This record gives sequence, C-alpha cells and structure tokens, in this order.
Amino acid sequence: MIHARFEWRGGTWYGRARGEGFEVLNGDPVRGAGAPTGRVAPAEEVRLLAPVRPGTIVAVGRNYADHIAETGMGAPPVPRLFFKPSSAVVGPGESVVYPFQSRQVEHEAELAVVIGRTARSVTAQEALGFVFGYTCGNDVTARDVQKADGQPSWAKAFDTFCPLGPVIATDLDPTGLDVSCHVNGRRTQHANTSLMLTSVAGLIEYITAAITLHPGDVILTGTPAGVGPVLPGDEMAVTVAGVGTLRNPIVSGAQ
Repeated sequence: MIHARFEWRGGTWYGRARGEGFEVLNGDPVRGAGAPTGRVAPAEEVRLLAPVRPGTIVAVGRNYADHIAETGMGAPPVPRLFFKPSSAVVGPGESVVYPFQSRQVEHEAELAVVIGRTARSVTAQEALGFVFGYTCGNDVTARDVQKADGQPSWAKAFDTFCPLGPVIATDLDPTGLDVSCHVNGRRTQHANTSLMLTSVAGLIEYITAAITLHPGDVILTGTPAGVGPVLPGDEMAVTVAGVGTLRNPIVSGAQ
C-alpha cells in the first residue's frame, strides 16, 4: 500500500493511494490514526509533502562496501551511526539550500525506513514487524565541512539536508531493492540493498539495543558508491524500487 502526506484544498492531509488519487484519512497512519473520511483527492490537485514527520532520524555511515572503497576508509566493525535533526527534513520538489559555509555539497541516495511501532531491544528476527514502510532518502552532506570537522553530524545537519519522499510503501521486502540517484538526468549511483553490510533488520536490532524508536522515526540505511557534488541549479533524483522517485532542486543560500 502507498501512503502520502499532502496539501489539498487549503489543508494538510494524510492519504493512501486509490485509483488516480488518494483516499483522504483523518489522521497520521504511521502513528496509528487515519480512518477514511470518504473523500478522494485527485492526484493532480495535491502537492506532496515529506510523507513522515520524524522525531528521531538515525543515519548509518559506510554500510556498502563499494562506498567504503571510494572513501578510502575501512569497514566499521559495527554500524556507524549519527543523527540528523528533524529540521533538516524537506519533501518532494522542495529546494535543498546550498549553505554559504560549504563549497562541496554532495548527494547520498538511501533507502529510508519508517518506524511504525515503539521499538526497544528488538531482535533482528522480529525487527521488520516494527516497520511501517519505506521511502526514499537523500543524506545531503557538506563534504568539506565533514572533512574539516572530522565527524559527520554537523556537515549533514543543515536545514533542508534530509529530503524524504515522495510516498511511503508499506509492502516491500527491504533485502533486495534497487537504489539509485540521478543528477540532471545522469545516473550517479546504483546498487541493491542486498549489498548492505548490515541489513535493515540488523540495524533495527543494533539501534534499539541502545535507544527507543517511536512511530514516525526514520532510519537512513547508508549510501552506495557514486556520491558526488551538486551545485545550485542542479536537480537530484533518488529512486527506490517500489517507492518512486524523490526529486529536489539545489538553490543558493544567503550569507
């Protein structure tokens, strides 16, 4: 099933795909609400928003061997985690702002996991039962800031640096999904989630051994090889099989 969050007729709504539009719900299904209202919003009348409003965004570094090779760094012995603020989230079509503090902003296409049940000390065997669904993520990074700082969090935390969308797909097997990125129509990244060093289930087990994840929280599962620079005027397009394509333009930020 496909779920979306969107603007329609002056309001913000949640809905699920139905025919050529969305069946409008009266609440957020990720958080256990969302009964049908009886209305259907035609697709051409809605403006899609980020499909989820996370409280916590846990991101994973160096989770594909080919990306590790291009960084020149070693494989981490356990998942390498950092956090992105919820203020970084933007939705499909929204601009990613190129900050004046950076001269090297890069795209990172990722499968994003949306949590649907409160999860603490979850085993890998039961982990996928705590997932609501999956969406596209782009872990935008100010690479020069990261290199100067020596750690990722600040360089990946700028406002607009976490595009999510366009929708949430609830019935996917996360172990074999193609993930790709195109910049101005040119493919820069392509891999399959089967190549992740730690699977989605393994990541949920590792993360929830230390922190509680709540409905609506998001895990960015790592990026494959091919990360590269973008400039104002470029368009990034992240595609995850079964979800769709998340497009975001780059604009200059004011100092």
